[in-house]
Amino acid sequence: MTSAAVVLEPFIGQKTIRLTTYRRDGTPVGTPVSIAIDGNRGYIRTYDRAGKAKRLRNNPNVEIAPSTIRGKATGPSIRAQLRLLSGDEAKKAATCLARKHRILHGILVPLSHRLARYKTLHYEVTPSVTGN
Repeated sequence: MTSAAVVLEPFIGQKTIRLTTYRRDGTPVGTPVSIAIDGNRGYIRTYDRAGKAKRLRNNPNVEIAPSTIRGKATGPSIRAQLRLLSGDEAKKAATCLARKHRILHGILVPLSHRLARYKTLHYEVTPSVTGN
C-alpha cells in the first residue's frame, strides 16, 4: 500500500502545480495553482466564482502535476480528490498556504479576495493511492 505522504512528497518543495479539473463533458482543463503540503494532505485555495471552483462542485476528481508558474508540467501527474474545507480545517489550510507562500498567500491573495468581495475557498488534496 502506498502512503499519501509518500505520493505527495515530490510536491513539498513545489510552489506551483498544474491542477487538471474536468468539465461536465469530461474535457480536462489545466490551471496553475499554489500548493502547500502538510503530512499526507495538500492544500490549495481559490475563490467562489473561479471556473475551477465551478468544475470542482461537479467533479472533485482531479490530476495534479509539478509545474512552472505558467502551468507547464515539469513532472508526472497523479490522480487526486479535492474536498472543500470549512471552519477550522479551512483556517489550517490558510495557515499552511501563508506559511509556505508568505507574500502571495499571506498578504496578496487574501487582500485581493477581500477587495473583490470574493468568498475564499480552501480545498484539501488527497491523492488516490492504490495498493501494489
